[in-house]
Amino acid sequence: MIKERLHELGLELPQAVPSLYQYVPVVVHQGIAYISGQVPRVDGKIPYVGKVGQDVTIEQAQELARICVLRGLSCLEAEIGSLDRVERVLKINGYVQSGTGFSQQPQVMDAASELLMQIFGEKGRHARTAVGVAELPVNTPVEIDFMIAVKS
Repeated sequence: MIKERLHELGLELPQAVPSLYQYVPVVVHQGIAYISGQVPRVDGKIPYVGKVGQDVTIEQAQELARICVLRGLSCLEAEIGSLDRVERVLKINGYVQSGTGFSQQPQVMDAASELLMQIFGEKGRHARTAVGVAELPVNTPVEIDFMIAVKS
């Protein structure tokens, strides 16, 4: 069970929170869950803000990427009832607010990819996009969205 796996890893899902704007956190259509972009809020705040490679270190950005994964899984669990219904993580899109000349977005996103594989095993292996962007909402260094196949 995924709850047991999270416990073994010393992880806890945060409370799923409703969206702040005019969208839903998760849409499930024809067995695919589309999880809206997650920013790494902890107790309502982003632990580190700014551009990676300028204001935020790679290690801090990796920590934020892991928080995004847990927030996304929390939203998914709230929508489908149990993460045991995850059939396969299909794809994640990672956006890294990058300082001038920073080109290590894949290294930042590896933290998210590794966490998904730790949680789901082979079902957590996925396709991925890791891109650098000039600006992200609320000056967050990282935002991630997900596409996950779920069992009916």
